Amino acid sequence: MSEANTKNIPPGKLVRVTFLPEGRTVEFEFGALPYEHHGKPMSILDVAQNFGVFLDHACGGVCACTTCHVWAKEGEGLSEAGDDELDRLDMAADQQLNSRLGCQAVITKPGNYVVEIPKWNRNYVSEGRPLALTEQK
Repeated sequence: MSEANTKNIPPGKLVRVTFLPEGRTVEFEFGALPYEHHGKPMSILDVAQNFGVFLDHACGGVCACTTCHVWAKEGEGLSEAGDDELDRLDMAADQQLNSRLGCQAVITKPGNYVVEIPKWNRNYVSEGRPLALTEQK
């Protein structure tokens, strides 16, 4: 899916997700994202996989670890955390009020979303794919 192919998306169907600290923003039409079988359909992990954004997910996105732990900074359309996710998050490092597992946090409506992948949760090599980090000033 191309990031530049968003001109034909009706404004009421546009989803924009910004991944921090990269500052990379991806856009797509709500409900039209192909499911990549990592996490739940339309989850933050699924979006990341569709657009080549690296989000570690050691368990394959089945809510069995915390490697896809993110902080949801913006966006009012994420699903509520279920019991399985909350139980797993209890084991996550540096849990915050906005902590979510990328494999479980599902985008439920169009809008703008910002998620941060914590620095300590970014693995430089995983599943054969290196993480491209940019130097922050």
